[in-house]
Amino acid sequence: MNIEKGFKFIDLFCGIGGFHQAMADLGGECVYASDIDADCRKTYEHNYGIKPDGDITKVEAADIPEHDVLCGGFPCQAFSKAGKRLGFADETKGTLFFDICRILKHHQPKYALLENVRNLASHDHGNTWKVIHDNLDELGYNVIDEPVIFSPHYIGVPQHRERVFIMCVRKDIGKLPPFYFNINKIPKCSIDDILLDDNEIPDLDKFQLRDDQIEWIDNWNEFIQNIKCDKLPGFPIWADCLCPIEESPFFETLDQQPKWLQNFVIKNNELWSKNKEFLAEWLPKAKKNKNFFGSKAKLEWQVGDVENPNIWEHIMQIRPSGLRVKPGTYFPALVAITQTSIVGKRKRFLTPRECARLQSFPDTFQYDVKRTQAYKQFGNSINVGLVSFFARYMFGDKELQEKYSKNVQFPLGDDGQPRLEFPEWDED
Repeated sequence: MNIEKGFKFIDLFCGIGGFHQAMADLGGECVYASDIDADCRKTYEHNYGIKPDGDITKVEAADIPEHDVLCGGFPCQAFSKAGKRLGFADETKGTLFFDICRILKHHQPKYALLENVRNLASHDHGNTWKVIHDNLDELGYNVIDEPVIFSPHYIGVPQHRERVFIMCVRKDIGKLPPFYFNINKIPKCSIDDILLDDNEIPDLDKFQLRDDQIEWIDNWNEFIQNIKCDKLPGFPIWADCLCPIEESPFFETLDQQPKWLQNFVIKNNELWSKNKEFLAEWLPKAKKNKNFFGSKAKLEWQVGDVENPNIWEHIMQIRPSGLRVKPGTYFPALVAITQTSIVGKRKRFLTPRECARLQSFPDTFQYDVKRTQAYKQFGNSINVGLVSFFARYMFGDKELQEKYSKNVQFPLGDDGQPRLEFPEWDED
């Protein structure tokens, strides 16, 4: 790589240290960190021995130590239209990206690695990305023209978490080769790679489903295994709508509802009409369970049409939209709220340590002792493995750059057209 061990980096919007962990593993030394969240700062200091500053907007760029690499998973507020062409200060003022720009302008580090949510790529019809790209260019950095969207499961980590990564190389240091990725070449993932054995969890009972929760899910499992239809329903199942259409809670106002809702109500009614006898027995039994109300009386089966369906073979989340069941290949993105995935075959929730592994933190990482805080912090964190991946690419790792070149990702066939390889499993 083009950067020597011992390089200095700063960690803005540092959270619990996803950037820090990756950069330190690559031989870097953190000389400054900041985050507005006090609980994250405590976790960061506990693990890395550095006490982060608070609000970066109140820190003068001159007070930040010199560094070779700026890291930041910055929050994204609205940007003004790129077409105004008023320069970076006018176009980004009021956003935290402005703070990145003023620090880059003052220190001119060799590299910057930034991360944001996937929506950044399309926000404001692409204008937000254009503002970011053009201002980084104006500040003297080479940046790949198109936003790079990537997920941990693209490199074998069993979590679907697409994010935008922005690699910046100071123009006098070198250029960034274009980054190509063939979506049809994703490696297979296994949730077993990050799961602890139950006997390794000292407080296992805190994560196991209660008997009433198991009974509630068993009821939905009975539904999936006995419902008669052409194929298992991909639309949301709403127990309140498994009835004659005139008994639906939406009946009197159905024509005033959005088209998508009308469609779901009609599909649920059609499912009821084909399964009256089974549902007449199943519904009263399901409603006896204390969990069967509100969103928990809804099911989102996202596994597809499979033989001998069994909810317990898959991954579940209790969402506001219902009990969501997904294939047991990789976990949905960790989120910063209590929607921790249920491991069906273990009949328990993911533990904080397993969440740490999903974000590629080492098992030596010490998370917050309060479980709700630990889940929140891992849900807000960046994946350590992807930071390392893009840092290496940005620093000039020739092997990695070659692997993600156009020729390797999209090799030409005899007809001169790119050869595509199609996956044998469903996309998230």
